[in-house]
Amino acid sequence: MQFGVDSFVATAKAGETGDAVRVQELLEQIELADQVGLDVFGIGEHHRPDFVSSAPTVLLGAAAARTKRIRLASAVTVLSSDDPVRVFQQFATVDLLSQGRAEIIVGRGSFIESYPLFGYDLEHYDELFAEKLELLLKIRAQTAVHWSGQHRAPLNGQGVYPRPVQNPLPVYVGVGGTPQSVIRAGALGLPLVVAIIGGQPAQFRPLVDLYRRAWHQGGHPADKRFVGLHTIGFLAEGAAAARDAFWPGYREMFGRIGRERGWPPPTRTQFDAQCDLVGALHVGDADAVAEKIMLEHAALGGFDRLSILLDNRLLTHRQLLQAIELLGTRVAPLVRRALGSKSS
Repeated sequence: MQFGVDSFVATAKAGETGDAVRVQELLEQIELADQVGLDVFGIGEHHRPDFVSSAPTVLLGAAAARTKRIRLASAVTVLSSDDPVRVFQQFATVDLLSQGRAEIIVGRGSFIESYPLFGYDLEHYDELFAEKLELLLKIRAQTAVHWSGQHRAPLNGQGVYPRPVQNPLPVYVGVGGTPQSVIRAGALGLPLVVAIIGGQPAQFRPLVDLYRRAWHQGGHPADKRFVGLHTIGFLAEGAAAARDAFWPGYREMFGRIGRERGWPPPTRTQFDAQCDLVGALHVGDADAVAEKIMLEHAALGGFDRLSILLDNRLLTHRQLLQAIELLGTRVAPLVRRALGSKSS
């Protein structure tokens, strides 16, 4: 199983380190993730004052120059409000800089700020994604592209450059729970990443099975099927210490999102329930998080990657570095040994 870290590059607390320092801290975190043996680091695209990640490929390009092995991904690229030509060019460039370590995880986006920002109508939310994914895959497959659609000027044989090291450049589909998106990924033979940020991960089994059926019906090779999970979490020495450290920032973030969307604010009781074995949050010490991952692996019928979003603007850089180290040196080996012993 692969293990990774995701980040939206949360802005610093008011009056503390500015955005420039946050970017430098991010690069140090990616370097450490590479050094402790993690498989992937993803940066999400957001256009909000909460995050310093409106241009993930620029950050990934900087990380490419400071790392050797770790794969560098988006988490996610909001393809519906972007231009597939530019998306491909930017990630192909990251692939060249990293010598073949770039990945594009595309999605429709859980936040909508990018749509009015770039002049798109939310009424075309899914239509935009389907059309632009079609174009992105066509660009990936051939240099000179002939294509026409409803939401972008046609291409009449123009070449799209540069071409990446990897052929094909990996494209994953990130979903939040929409069956239509899951079926699309399976039918197209694309790897799937499921965002599980609340509830109980076991409840997502029907969605994962739906992807597996669509993959099989599409006639794609069974050994190429891929399911990844994007989750929220934090690790520390001691489960109680991890919860106490993570809770204030979690409360602030989901309280703010809740006010925007009409949700009630989170409570500590709800948070602790989500941190328990059957909940969605991977918050605890290394043993507790490893145990939860193994239970989720069984409940979902297996998966291939787990990436934990460690972002929390009330945590220090030192705390995040420790969490990355624990994930790479303690959790990943524990889970891999356990799963390996079960399959032998």
